[in-house]
Amino acid sequence: MTQNRPTNYWDYIKVEELLALQRGLERTDAGVSNDEVMFITVHQVYELWFKLVLREMRSARDLFARPQVAEQELSGAVRGMKRITTIFRLCVDHFQVMETLTTREYLAFRDKLMGASGFQSAQLRQIEILFGLDDSARIPLGVDGDYKQALRSFGGGASPALARVERSLADTPTLKGAIEDWLFRTPIDGVGPHEPGAEAALARFAEKFLAAHARCVDAARDRALALDWGDADRSRLAERYETEKRSTRAFLEPEDMRTRRIRCAMIFIETYRDLPLLAWPREVLDALVELEQLFVIFRQRHARMVERVIGRRTGTGGSAGVEYLDNTALAYRIFRDLWAVRTLQVPHLAAPPLDNADFYRFSRGKG
Repeated sequence: MTQNRPTNYWDYIKVEELLALQRGLERTDAGVSNDEVMFITVHQVYELWFKLVLREMRSARDLFARPQVAEQELSGAVRGMKRITTIFRLCVDHFQVMETLTTREYLAFRDKLMGASGFQSAQLRQIEILFGLDDSARIPLGVDGDYKQALRSFGGGASPALARVERSLADTPTLKGAIEDWLFRTPIDGVGPHEPGAEAALARFAEKFLAAHARCVDAARDRALALDWGDADRSRLAERYETEKRSTRAFLEPEDMRTRRIRCAMIFIETYRDLPLLAWPREVLDALVELEQLFVIFRQRHARMVERVIGRRTGTGGSAGVEYLDNTALAYRIFRDLWAVRTLQVPHLAAPPLDNADFYRFSRGKG
């Protein structure tokens, strides 16, 4: 709609409405302490950041969900993911403001929160869902029922929070699913998944990489065994390197062909990341790792803030409190395979030569 008159800053930002939202359960600002206003404000800021995170995640998901993705569009996806990473970095810093609250000061208004819990942040649950966290991987909150039960109104009724989460569950694919579809389509050594001889080309690449990886592991083993070890230690050390080779082969040769191709695509992009056509794909993978890293750090920092302020008491919503937060920081990992390829990579000079390297030296306009 075209503006017919100039706009004031306070109207555009809705300043008056915004500043009236820090009263909690009270009717006026006079009914809340500075500590409670701080507590409410920080959580409201989180919800605003989460709103922006969800928008950027959906934009990236929608891009990678297309049948074809032009290379020049990947830069926008990377920019969006880096924005999310920056937001989570700021969210981590916000916990310092919360930590200005002492335990006694928090206990002065904590009873107002009974029944409420940060776990009921529908937008944080939406971020997890859109990121790709499967419901089967969720950790129990510490009370009966699944996590959606905690999002219902008292008495088990519907709620805006539950409606948001239900919409997110129906909104597929997830970011992880879209990224995996994109990786599946990635031509490996110039051969796409639906071209003649695709499986044979994939097998050739995997075998050449595994041979190069084995040579690197053997060289590292020989250097390690040259040190002054006892016979028992030498035997254990040699077996450790053999286990590394077996694990790498198992990772790149799963029975499921879709998983095999996705994992090989990750290794391919990381191994030949200096080729022009792989410049933005490698940035996508790096951005995803950084994004998940900051999300994990956010969870860990959240747990330490909560422990510092309230200790390990039961959460206001009946959750297991810090124990639950610690467990989610360890268990809620989405791009596990992408992290795993860090273990498998070989030095640049050890990478096996490609048969079709020229395929990646010019822009083809699609991916």
